[in-house]
Amino acid sequence: MADKSKKADIKISGMGCASCAIKIEKSLDDLDGVQEAHINLATEKATIKYDMGKLELDQIEKAISNAGYEVVKDKAVIKIGGMTCAMCVKAIEDNLNKLNGISEVTVNLGAEKAYVSYNSDLVTIDDMRDEIEDLGYQFLGLEGEESQELEEEVRQKDLKSKRNRIIVGFGVSLTLMAMMLLNIMAPFYMPYFMLLVSIIPFIYVSYPIFSAAFRALQNKTLDMDVMYSLGIGVAFVSSILGTFNIILTPEFMFYETALMLASFLTLGRYLEARAKSRTSTAIKKLIGLQAQTATLIEDGVEKEVPIEDVQIDDIVLVKPGEKIPADGKVVSGESYVDESMITGESIPSFKKDGEEVVGGTLNKNGVLKFKTTRVGKDTVLSQIIMLVDQAQGSKPPVQRIADKAVSYFIPTVLTIAMVAFVVWYFILGSTLLFGLTVLISILVVACPCALGLATPTAVTVGIGRGAELGILIKEGESLEVSEKLSTILFDKTGTLTKGRPQVTDIFAVNGIEEDVLMIAASVEKNSQHPLAEAIMAKSREKLLILKEISKFDTVGGMGVKAQLNDNEILVGNRALFKDNSIIIDEKLEEILSGLENEGKTAIIVGLDGEVYGIIAVSDTVKTTTPLAIHELEKMGLETVMITGDNPKTAKAVAEQIGIRRVLSEVLPHEKAQEVSKIQSQGKSVAFVGDGINDAPALAQADVGIAIGSGTDVAIESGEIVLINNEPIDAAASIQLSRKVMGRIKLNIFWAFAYNVILIPVAAGMLYPNFGITFRPEYAGLAMALSSVTIVSLSLLLKGYVPVTKQLSANLKKEGD
Repeated sequence: MADKSKKADIKISGMGCASCAIKIEKSLDDLDGVQEAHINLATEKATIKYDMGKLELDQIEKAISNAGYEVVKDKAVIKIGGMTCAMCVKAIEDNLNKLNGISEVTVNLGAEKAYVSYNSDLVTIDDMRDEIEDLGYQFLGLEGEESQELEEEVRQKDLKSKRNRIIVGFGVSLTLMAMMLLNIMAPFYMPYFMLLVSIIPFIYVSYPIFSAAFRALQNKTLDMDVMYSLGIGVAFVSSILGTFNIILTPEFMFYETALMLASFLTLGRYLEARAKSRTSTAIKKLIGLQAQTATLIEDGVEKEVPIEDVQIDDIVLVKPGEKIPADGKVVSGESYVDESMITGESIPSFKKDGEEVVGGTLNKNGVLKFKTTRVGKDTVLSQIIMLVDQAQGSKPPVQRIADKAVSYFIPTVLTIAMVAFVVWYFILGSTLLFGLTVLISILVVACPCALGLATPTAVTVGIGRGAELGILIKEGESLEVSEKLSTILFDKTGTLTKGRPQVTDIFAVNGIEEDVLMIAASVEKNSQHPLAEAIMAKSREKLLILKEISKFDTVGGMGVKAQLNDNEILVGNRALFKDNSIIIDEKLEEILSGLENEGKTAIIVGLDGEVYGIIAVSDTVKTTTPLAIHELEKMGLETVMITGDNPKTAKAVAEQIGIRRVLSEVLPHEKAQEVSKIQSQGKSVAFVGDGINDAPALAQADVGIAIGSGTDVAIESGEIVLINNEPIDAAASIQLSRKVMGRIKLNIFWAFAYNVILIPVAAGMLYPNFGITFRPEYAGLAMALSSVTIVSLSLLLKGYVPVTKQLSANLKKEGD
């Protein structure tokens, strides 16, 4: 018996000590089929010998994941040419999945790409190339390689080939049809003439279809090329048999029909290929934004270099009309910069010394010098391209319906075609000509291509459109979940408010106001909290000299403690003072309540066990926040604000922006628990917040919506990232998701409806009562139009603008 043992090296992350290695080894040893497992903590690799007859690689990887560690996989995006239908997708996915070392494969028919997760120690890109080419498809290179020209060259060559075949096919078939209708030639010679005239054009036009069908059968796959080959093959062979009176008679004249059918099939694929190439225009535009060169300033001299040579901390000069080549911070100059393709914001942004600029944006009118902070694959633009590309390779759960239907489609259609032929010819006694016409029409009119294109084209266009609007949808599944949302939670600071609070009031109890501010600022200079930044800004404005403090300690959700000389300092909220047994008298409570009723956050300053003073801080609500809440409520979503503020302050802010429900005094680590509580009521929840501070809540929510800063988009938490720091885009993201899901459902409906309606018509169900038949050439035309219709419906998403985006733009115009 052949030895089925296989050795695999798996990269693992998350191991911290020897006990981690022991834990993973035990998990692997418990698997039936693992013969030997060794974990190398230093290299973070597991070397496993296993029996391929009992165990598959993905089961081993799952065991490692279940043990609490992450399997590190290589990822590749492969460009593929020659795919025509959903069965092509299935064939590629099935065959690549058979390669040992491949964990997951998703093929996007619309984008013509395969997204592969694999172990490079077990399988190589060359192995995948061989598998794809053995199936008869074209390996056009990897995403990110300089394969754009090759891809375009192959596409143009393919389109030209199809166009030539269409011209020949229709030119000859229409001529033959006209000759038959006009009776130009004697009936006896007509069949021989038609055979001689049509045979070479037929071979030329239909060769790609027959060769693809042959490859499919070689690989034991039934696809649409097999069905189409049967349809046009039966038509042409029947004509030859009729011409020479072999079994059939000369009335079986399908020469022009067979040629026209092949031409319609080619026309359908020509139109489909052109339409599909437009589904990925958004990501092509993003790639096109990348500058090819940069002007560096070295020792006061300008030097133009390729973009690949730009390093971090280089000084770059950008003149009017030039693209900014990398991310950085302006060191001199002023200019307006068009950031619309990155943020979706149409109004140019003014940049001056200290402002951040993003690579790929367009300098409009001034000269800027900036120091680079991110280059190459680390730039915002590169991150956006990566996220969009990965998202376009994901499949929302709704696609399972189409995938399931496609797997049964062709066998079902073949069965219907044969049964219809038997019923009409053998049972109902129709002519053989009618029976063959029904058979050919069914084989040609049926089309799972539309089903295969329904989801991926809409996902590709929709996610690309989102990127143009500054909304990054990281995976297709979030589209479907967004459609079912019932509740949306907003973190307050930095999400609903600007996150740049200002000191508005200072009250001193037993001293002077500037001393209260000086003590608070001396402590808060060590904190990164937005409220601390407000106190520091006020101290700088007052030109205060701060003291050195010691024993600085943060108390989560309450405030900070520190030592100033021999004095103990507390700066925080009521909970901090209660926790330290410091009493707040009625007079102070009245001051605190008054400030909170105005929507201000009151910060209490304590000195040696007594309240020393109060500092009031107010955070301005973002301009678009009330509009965002109003639109979300109109969409039927319950809006909730979650904050660490006390109830009075939180309620005042909520009333200002129109939120009815408030969760106040929630500590940072409790936010995820609050999300879970709402989910336990059977509600589907979205959480909108900062991608760093709110990571647990974003991960817990059904859809995490992370608000980016415009310069940090690679936020791991959350399924949707908003590049603009505006809550209105949270509403826009849900509207976009619902629009894409609506388009997917419409596509799937028409794909099913098309087949459900036309296959019975082609089978002759309307003939007995209405005398309606479906000629094969009409069936070919209908087939050609079906996929084009689905792709065209998806392409309409390219012009979609969420209602909230339009309202937001109008609001900004009014503000200006």
